[in-house]
Amino acid sequence: MDKRLMDMPNFRPNKTPVKKTVKEIVYHIVGIILSLIFVLPILYMLATSTKSEFAYASSIGTINMFLPDFANSAVAFENYKNVLLNYDIWKYALNSFVYAGIVIVLNILINGLAGYVMAKLTFPGKRMLSFLIIFLIVVPVETSIIPLYSIVKIMLGLKQQMSVLGVILPAAISIFNVFLFMQFFQNIPKEYEEAARIDGANTLGVFFKVIMPLSKPILATVAVFCFIGVWNDYLWPSMILPAANDGSWPLLPIQTALISIKSIEGITTGEIMASLVITSIPIFVIYVAAQKYIVKGFGTAGLKM
Repeated sequence: MDKRLMDMPNFRPNKTPVKKTVKEIVYHIVGIILSLIFVLPILYMLATSTKSEFAYASSIGTINMFLPDFANSAVAFENYKNVLLNYDIWKYALNSFVYAGIVIVLNILINGLAGYVMAKLTFPGKRMLSFLIIFLIVVPVETSIIPLYSIVKIMLGLKQQMSVLGVILPAAISIFNVFLFMQFFQNIPKEYEEAARIDGANTLGVFFKVIMPLSKPILATVAVFCFIGVWNDYLWPSMILPAANDGSWPLLPIQTALISIKSIEGITTGEIMASLVITSIPIFVIYVAAQKYIVKGFGTAGLKM
C-alpha cells in the first residue's frame, strides 16, 4: 500500500468487516436452501411426468427422482397425450378458461365501478362503508359458503346449465378487488377527471375514457388474481355443478378433473404428474407476462383511507 496514503490523517483502510462477510455467506446459504425447498417439488413433478411406472419406481430414493427420463422420451409424449385426449382434461381446461374470462370481465366492470365510487365520489355513509369493506376482507370465505349455497340454490335452482351462473356470479364480486381498485384510484390526480368533465364527459365517461386507461397495473393485477382464483377453485364448483353424464360435455373446471383423474383405474404416476404440469403452465405463463404490472399495481395501491 502506498505509504503516502497511510500517512494521511483521515485515511481508513478499505477492509470488509468479518461480520458483514459472515452475514453475506449465511444469507446466500439460507437463500439457496429456501430456493431448493420450493424448486425441488417442481423438478420432481416435471421429471416424473416423463417416466413410465417402472422408471418412476426405480428412481425413488435417488437423485434420479428429480431428473427426466431422457432415454425414453416417447413415454413422456404418451403421458401427456393420454392425459389430454384419453382423459378429456382439455375439456375441463377449456371450461376453466371460459369461466375465468367471464369472471375477469365482470370483476373489472363491477368491482372497478365500485372502487371508483368509493375513491372519487362523495356520499353519506362513505367512511362507514369503507371500514365495512376492510372488515369483510378479513372474514374467511368458508364462513359464507353455506349461506351462499342456499341463496344460489333458491335463486337458480342448480339445474344443468343454470348452475354455471352459480359459479360465475358469486366470483364476479370480490371485496378485496374493490379495495384494490379503491386504493389505486385514490392515487390518480383529480386534474385528469376535471379536464374530462370540461370536455363534457359524465361520470361513466370519465371512468371508461380516463380512469381505466390509466389503471393498467391494477387491471392486470385483478385479472391475474381472478384467473388464479377460478383456475384453482375446487370446492365451490364441485358443490354447484353437476357431474358429467356419459357423452355430454362436462361443466366442471380443471381442478375437479384432477381429483377424478387420480381415481381412474390403471392411471400411472407419470400421467398424474403430467396433468399437474398441464394445469400449472397457464398460471406460470400469465403471472410471468403480467409480473411487472402486478408489482406496479401493488406499489401504487397504498393503504390510504
